[in-house]
Amino acid sequence: MAKFASRKTRQHAVLSEDFERELTREVLRTELLRVRALIATGCVMMLLLTAINLIDPSVVNRVWRGTEGIFEVYGLLVGFILFEVWVHTQIRKNLRLDRDLPVVRRYIGTLIETSLPTVILVLQTRTMGASQAIGFAVPLMYFIFVILSTLRLDFWLSAFTGFVAAAGLLSVALLYNAADETGEPLIYFHAVRSIVILICGVLAGAVGAQLRRQFAASIAAATARDRVTNLFGQHVSPQVVERLMAAGTSGGGDVRRVAVMFVDFRGFTAGARSRSPREVVDRLDGAFAVLVDILDRHGGIVNKFLGDGFLALFGAPLEASDAAQRAVAAGREMLQAMDRINAQTNWPLRIGIGIHVGEVVAGNIGSPRRKEYTVIGDTVNFASRLEALNKEFGSQLLISATVREALGEAGSDAVALGEVEVRGYEQKVPVFQLG
Repeated sequence: MAKFASRKTRQHAVLSEDFERELTREVLRTELLRVRALIATGCVMMLLLTAINLIDPSVVNRVWRGTEGIFEVYGLLVGFILFEVWVHTQIRKNLRLDRDLPVVRRYIGTLIETSLPTVILVLQTRTMGASQAIGFAVPLMYFIFVILSTLRLDFWLSAFTGFVAAAGLLSVALLYNAADETGEPLIYFHAVRSIVILICGVLAGAVGAQLRRQFAASIAAATARDRVTNLFGQHVSPQVVERLMAAGTSGGGDVRRVAVMFVDFRGFTAGARSRSPREVVDRLDGAFAVLVDILDRHGGIVNKFLGDGFLALFGAPLEASDAAQRAVAAGREMLQAMDRINAQTNWPLRIGIGIHVGEVVAGNIGSPRRKEYTVIGDTVNFASRLEALNKEFGSQLLISATVREALGEAGSDAVALGEVEVRGYEQKVPVFQLG
């Protein structure tokens, strides 16, 4: 029991590692989007300043008292863009290394970025006066940083962005004693504006946190889906995957009654000798696609591919009381499908199918990082031997007496081949042919 528990703990740790890695990568991707938006904003602002300077230079004189002030703003914007480009390269580097950004660096970067409007506001205050500068467009720049902080998917970073913006605006207003026309300080006016910015930062943080939870839920679902794919292979229909995820896939080593089907292409190796590898793969893939689709429709799964054949299960991992009937119905349809395919190709393929039903031990076997769902028991071995007997009898679909009994009236067309010697079994066993 202790060993089983430790194995489960290790498996959970591996899944948690994968989950955290994917979540970190998703957060870094949204960070990249935020940084690109800031770089684009900086470039747009430089273009606007240039356009204003070229179209109406008098505006530059009124706002910045000449070109010296606007060149200072240019310098700040260029420095800001270069800083964001550096941040962008660091995030991409961490993405390649599957590594998160240090928390301290995030807060320092936030402080530097969100202080840009404050510095520009100080420059404009010197040229325009405190009241006009604070009532002008620059304070609205804070909202750009607050809104884009949502893409950090971190509540505290967004709240910190709002705090830095609010503190910057209020500090400039108090430092330069911004007043109204009568000379009365507008402390309450500036405090309210700063509080609004702070509240926006908190709200942006709440939205970012909600987005992060949604990302986490999506990644968790994808991780669970990947786990199902790892356990059962890529041969499971989407409907079966959904049912497996709902039912859980932890059942390791439980005994259940299943129908086991072995399918093999007869004479495939001989036909492949005279054809190119690409032709061989294309022919095999085309045939497998049809047969696996039939399995999906009848509730079976391919447990594993075996060269030019495969092992399929009915009743595992999902229980089915009519597993034998499903397996036989799938086998009959496979024979009909192969007849249709063979009529349309210059490389006809003949398949052999063996079906047996009985108890097996079904469970997940492998390392903590990579497990495979499989079935073990005499039922599997006997189904394999049945399929091999097709070569001896020149048949295509053989079933055991247990399957014949489970079919009832549906198996009335079964032809008894008598008791047959089966390799690996001391006593002869009854075998039936269908199709």
